Amino acid sequence: MIVRPYYLDILKTYRDVPLVKILAGIRRCGKSTILDMLKDDLLGSGIAADHVIHLRYTSEELDDGMTAKQMYRDIKEKMTDGERYYLLLDEVQEVDGWEKAVNSLLEDSNTDIYVTGSNSKLMSSEISTYLTGRYISIPVFTLSFAEYLEFKKDSGRTPKELLNEYIRMGGFPIVALGNFDERSSYQIVEGIYNSVITSDITKRHNITNFDLFNRVVKYVVENVGKTFSANAIVKFMKGEGRSLSVEAVYNYLEWLEKAFVIYRCQRYDMQGKTVLKTQEKFYLADASLKYCMMGFNPKSVAAMLENIVYFELRRKGYDVYIGKNSTKEIDFVAVRRDERIYVQVCRNLPEESDREVANLLEIKDHYPKYVVTMDELAAGNINGVKIMHLADFLLSKEY
Repeated sequence: MIVRPYYLDILKTYRDVPLVKILAGIRRCGKSTILDMLKDDLLGSGIAADHVIHLRYTSEELDDGMTAKQMYRDIKEKMTDGERYYLLLDEVQEVDGWEKAVNSLLEDSNTDIYVTGSNSKLMSSEISTYLTGRYISIPVFTLSFAEYLEFKKDSGRTPKELLNEYIRMGGFPIVALGNFDERSSYQIVEGIYNSVITSDITKRHNITNFDLFNRVVKYVVENVGKTFSANAIVKFMKGEGRSLSVEAVYNYLEWLEKAFVIYRCQRYDMQGKTVLKTQEKFYLADASLKYCMMGFNPKSVAAMLENIVYFELRRKGYDVYIGKNSTKEIDFVAVRRDERIYVQVCRNLPEESDREVANLLEIKDHYPKYVVTMDELAAGNINGVKIMHLADFLLSKEY
């Protein structure tokens, strides 16, 4: 097991804090392994093995129709004294009403509770009802580039070679752990995607027109990193001779979001200092999701570089927006408490640098500004705008 210290450190910060720790992310992004790491850490810090209760609620291992009451009783039976118990509950969304059981365990037992899940049942309003102010949500993403290097440290390849592989293969741990060729890795990712779509979306929301839903997904995937609206999708579908309402598009997008397939990035008006509700962008949970559906195309790399930078900023705890500055657009405005950075992403520097830098120089504040690129000669500073190679940006600790 390769440890992912980023998540372990977060969980250590919240250990014994009376909040339910909810680890949420797309299927197969590594949530179960993070619980395994946590268990090892608890045992290593002297917690007795019978006081670490680790249960997995996957449909294969679950009694059909398990209720919240059964879940509660099952866990209570394992707690034989008044000492503190650490509950590690994996894929809880498979139990209807799990939040009631967890809330009761939090209230009436000496527990420290960690749960994982990978779909909208985990993000539903019931959590707010039963666990108001009593949980912390920790988003789990596929591997960062730094983690990917750790997974591949014995490969004998240079960081530059591994960056190219990371861009093409994505960061699902199961792919990174193996030594697959491109075709095999995309087949694995396609399997993950299909299980998400089947289990977390089409069954849950009773989608009958699967073909139409798939076409909307394909549109979103083709337009990663571009602003578009629900109306644009409706118009596009009409051009293909298919009828679809704006409301249906909103539903589809919301369901994809709640299954952690896509992440919404809103626009931020830098002059009015307001978040705009129109022309958002969406990014995919992992670049490989695009390639497993559409095949790898060098022309799509620029958009996927943006995708990779977006998630790196999210991992570092930033809220991320698209910046709108009068007529100019800034790829990312990243805000973390009272800190802020601006980032432009471009594949090659020479032909694009003037525009990218000019857009940033129009911003008249003193927050750090970056142009991130794949250009081999990328380095230096232009009037306070820092030019960085993608690899350096992804591995940097300074922003």
